[in-house]
Amino acid sequence: MDVQQIKQRFGVIGNYAGLNRAVDIARQVAPTDLSVLITGPSGAGKEIIPQIIHFFSARKHGNYIAVNCGAIPEGTIDSELFGHEKGSFTGAHESRKGYFEVADGGTIFLDEVAELPLSTQVRLLRVLETGEYMRVGSSKSQKTNVRVIAATNVDVLGQIQQGNFREDLYYRLNTVPIVVPPLKDRKEDIHLLFRKFANDFAEKYRMPAINLNEEAILILENYSWPGNIRQLKNITEQISVIEKSRFISAEMLKLYLPDYTDVRLPALMKNSASGDSSFASEREILYKILFDMKNDMSDLKKIVYHFTQGGYNNNLSNEDAGIVDRLFKEMDPRNMGAPVNNFTNFDYNRKQGPNIQDTEEVVEESLSLEDKEMEMIKKALDKYHGKRKLAADELGISERTLYRKIREYNITE
Repeated sequence: MDVQQIKQRFGVIGNYAGLNRAVDIARQVAPTDLSVLITGPSGAGKEIIPQIIHFFSARKHGNYIAVNCGAIPEGTIDSELFGHEKGSFTGAHESRKGYFEVADGGTIFLDEVAELPLSTQVRLLRVLETGEYMRVGSSKSQKTNVRVIAATNVDVLGQIQQGNFREDLYYRLNTVPIVVPPLKDRKEDIHLLFRKFANDFAEKYRMPAINLNEEAILILENYSWPGNIRQLKNITEQISVIEKSRFISAEMLKLYLPDYTDVRLPALMKNSASGDSSFASEREILYKILFDMKNDMSDLKKIVYHFTQGGYNNNLSNEDAGIVDRLFKEMDPRNMGAPVNNFTNFDYNRKQGPNIQDTEEVVEESLSLEDKEMEMIKKALDKYHGKRKLAADELGISERTLYRKIREYNITE
């Protein structure tokens, strides 16, 4: 079978390249007995990959057991996986086979494998390396011939650094890695999945299938889908059951996407709970500085352009004179208090061909964040005549942080 036939056989919807790649790797690795680690976000459909691997392997006539490791309590996980002997713990009234014993000759799928306790990880590593295990409460080693496929939605390398997952087990499981892409990366597949789910629920509840207008389709495709395919399926079912109209508009769809926003831009976060220096507060100050600089440069470019085109005959308009006056004050403290409203000492008319010698002294502007931060604090204090609370609100920081900055930079009010 090729990839398209496999997807049709297992009900996989979509043509995203990353999805096709995952299915193709599963098909190629199936005839071997290599361990496979499937990674991807929760709800992305990772459970389909081990089924494909098992179906195209020589073990397809053996048992296939899927185990959700995160759903089994830590105290019973060893018993569930490896079995136990009668009387090995309270409530063990008889011996019991574990999943590795039941799946002998077949395939076992360990979903959310990163949730396994460290003690169980040691037992699993031994099974992978030697095929041996012991029931809980037994001293007799048993053999099993089982293929292990694992999946997780967490950063395993991060868990290793935190000491929550064994590095040797990770590399033993990760012989063949397969990545299942999140739904937000599969924009061209989202509407296809929606239509498939809509038709399924129409048949299930014996009602006409719902349809989306063009605007609703755009919203559907541009939503982030944190719950991936599982969330899309749930929302499709909700709309199918609740809405009387079978034609869904953008406004109706937004009701089922409470966190949807038309514009997704980085937001500045204010952290007023702590008086300590925070990244969010300092970042906000930096953004203010950059925005002010951008506006100043735009104003300056406009005035220079008019000068070069002969648009000003010696005198500036009141508005532009105010802009130049403000810029001079900010760029050169020596010009403070000296309004610029008349340029009679200079001739900017290009037709007269003035012989102007460039005697301007270029002062390199400091790009230090500390200097800019100190400058913004001084401006805020001047603006509110030393009232720290108002200045702190303007800067987007707490009063406590402002007090600390004033002492740190030795700012006199």
